[in-house]
Amino acid sequence: MADPYKIKYNFFPFDAQKVINDLGPDRLKEALRQMLLIRNFETRAESAYLQGKIGGFFHSYIGQEAIQTAAVEAIGKDNWWITTYRCHALALLLGATPNEIMAEFFGRANGNAGGRGGSMHLYTERLLGGFGIVGGQVPIATGAAFTAKYLDSKEIAVCFLGDGAVAQGAFHESLNLAALWDLPCLYVIENNVWGMGTRVDRAISVQPIAEKKAEGYGMEGYSVEGMNFLGCYAAFKEFYRKIQDNSKPILVEVITERFKGHSISDPAVYRSKDDLQECMKRDPLIILSNQLIEAGVLTVAEYEQMNKEQKEIAVASIKHAEESPFPDPITLGDDVYAP
Repeated sequence: MADPYKIKYNFFPFDAQKVINDLGPDRLKEALRQMLLIRNFETRAESAYLQGKIGGFFHSYIGQEAIQTAAVEAIGKDNWWITTYRCHALALLLGATPNEIMAEFFGRANGNAGGRGGSMHLYTERLLGGFGIVGGQVPIATGAAFTAKYLDSKEIAVCFLGDGAVAQGAFHESLNLAALWDLPCLYVIENNVWGMGTRVDRAISVQPIAEKKAEGYGMEGYSVEGMNFLGCYAAFKEFYRKIQDNSKPILVEVITERFKGHSISDPAVYRSKDDLQECMKRDPLIILSNQLIEAGVLTVAEYEQMNKEQKEIAVASIKHAEESPFPDPITLGDDVYAP
């Protein structure tokens, strides 16, 4: 993988063929299907937003699909997960349906959060939510890890955060406590290079982030190639094993790059068209599909059919949302805690 800003990483090593053999054809195709669903779902949702059908904020995960798909596949859904406001992919991966998420985007009563949370706040039984404050989810994940250890449940907490969150105080306080108390938490920095719009090497004082920062907390730190599903899977599988064995936190920096602006309202003028085109050559969907085709696991025709099916699901979710009812205003105060 090309280094987006000329930093020397010690990328987590993996054997692609070994991962392919380990997962097998069915699981590999299902992972690719999930990535295609995320891509098609967000593409259609962005279009609806631009047509004025969706309001509020919208942060696309396009370009980063391999990371969370691999993490859920390697670690399993029966753990605790939390992420940023860029939460559509993880919600889909953890069981939220395209229909309920799209209905939420449209502010409808049958949406994931009753039409009240919108794009940034999605939940499932194991997803503690998308979080709207930069770095605000890190203490929550740390608390989930504390609970898992206290109850001796053998679960771990997985916390996704952006590179920009590394500069927040909550990040440092959380890692200090996790290291001090040996909490089973995997902190995953999805370094998509740009934060909101500032290049990461102008915002964070040390790189590689995880390899350098982890040392200060006495924990292990790793760098992972984020555009390669097979590499992500191998890494997350090993990190999960380590945490289960010793209940110690791990800090990971996954190098990726989003193909869109920070949000749908961001034209991303801070990077050139040439840079974006170069970045898109590392599309995780292209990389994984080519790897599977070369390994004889997938054919081009199968890939095209799979993509067509996921596109149809995404289009159908738009229709479902448009036909869904708005919440009754009388329910506005329901489930709101007032001491």
